[in-house]
Amino acid sequence: MMKHFTKGGRLREVLRTVGISLGMTILTLAALEIFLRVADLRELREGVSERSLSYRYDPELGWAAVPGSSSVVKNARTVHAQHNSFGLRDVEFSLDTQPTILFLGDSFVWGLDAEAGERFTDLLRPHITGYKVLAAGISGYGTDQEYLLTERLWSKVRPAVVVLIFCTQNDRLDNRTNIRYEGYQKPYFATAADGSLVLEGQPVPKSRQQYFKEDWLVRNLWLARLVAVSYVKIRHPLMYVPDPTERLVSKIRDFVKANGAKFLVGLQYNDPDLVRHLQANGILFVTFDGAAFYPGASAGSHWTPDGHKLVKERVLGLLSENDLVHAGIRAPE
Repeated sequence: MMKHFTKGGRLREVLRTVGISLGMTILTLAALEIFLRVADLRELREGVSERSLSYRYDPELGWAAVPGSSSVVKNARTVHAQHNSFGLRDVEFSLDTQPTILFLGDSFVWGLDAEAGERFTDLLRPHITGYKVLAAGISGYGTDQEYLLTERLWSKVRPAVVVLIFCTQNDRLDNRTNIRYEGYQKPYFATAADGSLVLEGQPVPKSRQQYFKEDWLVRNLWLARLVAVSYVKIRHPLMYVPDPTERLVSKIRDFVKANGAKFLVGLQYNDPDLVRHLQANGILFVTFDGAAFYPGASAGSHWTPDGHKLVKERVLGLLSENDLVHAGIRAPE
């Protein structure tokens, strides 16, 4: 009896010790959870950008809009966004015999701070008959991702003309790194010894915002967010490669030309190095210097409605002056 009592007493003592330790651990974790929520550290917050609201993880591109998704986006102004079945912020597209002009770009083509009908691509439609216009702008994309998107869309769109809208403000930096905007991971192109471009970073690691949005535990527990953020930072750190911008532009041109289409470039504003490259390679281009934009670093200098009107006029001029849409031009009303 004494032996059983001793064993039973020891068992109760072990259970009591384990219970106290477990309770202390739970209390500590609860206190840390409360602290993290009150502290509201920036890196643990859910994003409220156009990417966070309607984009999802894409292992090839980094992020892409959810087909059919809609959102209300607040930046310099509040606008409404609706994506078609391709995940593009534009009207629904169907492939037929009518030729298509495809516009590539980032948030300037996506139309941040612009309602759909205010964007230059929408403004072009009434002035170009016989052609479809498709805006393939994905907010935050660099030229590298735009090249990969072109490959993905080609068989679905088969454009006759491709116009790359280059964001002079930040595309070069986008092209040089594997992480951008709110910590979003992206693919990138490194330059090999022979000067060729080598695609790196695929499959693209999940970014912290994608964990916040798509993982239930991480979305609801800030402790889990802390773990996810720490893992991403340690496992997939920020890195830079030599600027591949000019080579990327030529890579898109070569792909478009090989598929029988015409390639042109529009620049947010003048980039002397890129302009020299375009001129040396016979690539038609136009700049949008003077296009009105919303001021302030936080706004991102996106075009106002008047800015989009200027961009529309210059794109229209580039297309018509080079007889790409001459037969379809209609005088502005």
